[in-house]
Amino acid sequence: MGAVLGLCSAAQLACCCGSAACSLCCSACPSCRNSTSSRIMYAVMLLLGTIAACITLSPGLEDALKKVPFCSSSNDKVTSTLNLSFECESAVGYLAVYRICFALSAFFFLMALVMIGVKTSKDPRAGIQNGFWAIKYLLVIGGIVGAFFIPEGSFGTTWMYFGMIGGFLFIIIQLILIIDFAHSWAERWVGNYEETESKAWYAALLIFTLLNYALAITGIVLLFVYFTLPDDCALNKFFISFNLILCVIVSVTSILPNVQERQPRSGLLQSSVVTLYIMYLTWSAVANQPDEKCNPGFLSVIGLKSEGKATFDTESIVGLAIWMCCVLYSSLRTASSSSKITMSEHVLVKDNGAGDGGESGRTSDDAKVWDNEEESVAYSWSFFHVMFGLATLYVMMTLTNWYSPNSSLKLLNANAASMWVKIISSWMCLILYTWTLVAPILLPNREFN
Repeated sequence: MGAVLGLCSAAQLACCCGSAACSLCCSACPSCRNSTSSRIMYAVMLLLGTIAACITLSPGLEDALKKVPFCSSSNDKVTSTLNLSFECESAVGYLAVYRICFALSAFFFLMALVMIGVKTSKDPRAGIQNGFWAIKYLLVIGGIVGAFFIPEGSFGTTWMYFGMIGGFLFIIIQLILIIDFAHSWAERWVGNYEETESKAWYAALLIFTLLNYALAITGIVLLFVYFTLPDDCALNKFFISFNLILCVIVSVTSILPNVQERQPRSGLLQSSVVTLYIMYLTWSAVANQPDEKCNPGFLSVIGLKSEGKATFDTESIVGLAIWMCCVLYSSLRTASSSSKITMSEHVLVKDNGAGDGGESGRTSDDAKVWDNEEESVAYSWSFFHVMFGLATLYVMMTLTNWYSPNSSLKLLNANAASMWVKIISSWMCLILYTWTLVAPILLPNREFN
């Protein structure tokens, strides 16, 4: 039975490759659109690259590599005699993360250039976008290997500035996706309540709204307890208090009569999701406070000591989890009526063709990965690759905590650059969410629904 399930899983993966050679083994697989399957495969590529980058940060990996014969630090006599050596130190640590992400982002940006101007799947470049997966994966692997032979020199510092710009741009996209998720969630549940008038949907709306606010308030209390002092840590106090005030303001704004008139389904559920996310960003900012008195660190909070060693902090792990959810959300989510308000209509897939064999859909009843982009593409292929390239840079900066790759590891989890990036992100999130509330009022002639 296990072997059968394994073969079925392999066949489903082959179906998502969009290759004609896989058609014979796909008869038992569920059908999917070409626009969806391609985005999933690129998302898998990005996730695998992220896992590889995380592995290079594993504690003890550098010591283990010293035992490898071809490493320059090895005492192997054969290696010394043949003069075969490699600086294995460059294969681990945050500089290794820079090299892996350099190759991966270069692939996505190259694909973005190749796909400029594609309007339909009839374009000859469609085969490159939706097929040749083995070749594309091998190209990425070869690029990663080649990136480790780039002389260190000023590579790390120069690429850090590219990473900061690209990572910050992806933060904007991530904020848009999170706000779109909040609006879509509320839109669906409120719609279900209005259609069925079931008290269960009303109770669910109330429970999740209260739960989100309860978690946010708990977070605020913990931030004041652990990241402030009665007579010190004024900057942390300002960040926490200011963001708290802003969250109260946007929550009240979401239920104002003018807002409700234009957006009847806007309410506190969206505001609670945004408030909870703002509290995460605030925690992420104060957790990178360089002043040790105002930043005890997660290990100290739970009663453990880091013993001066650099660790991959908890807030970065949470950040990567949110990033992964946003990547999968953008790969699987279809644009809805809320997408125009949240400005995510260009990021998400348009609903080109349905799964019922419409005219713009499959070409035969047996096609498991069918082309739904013969008339027009469901998303901008070029912009999609730009977004994934920026997502790679965001991962790079998150894993290295927005700091110079040549800096002391002791500063990896506490630096002003990371702190300000996170806190500015929280303010941008509030600005974007407020815009989604007031845009229909300020622009009454524009159709948002």
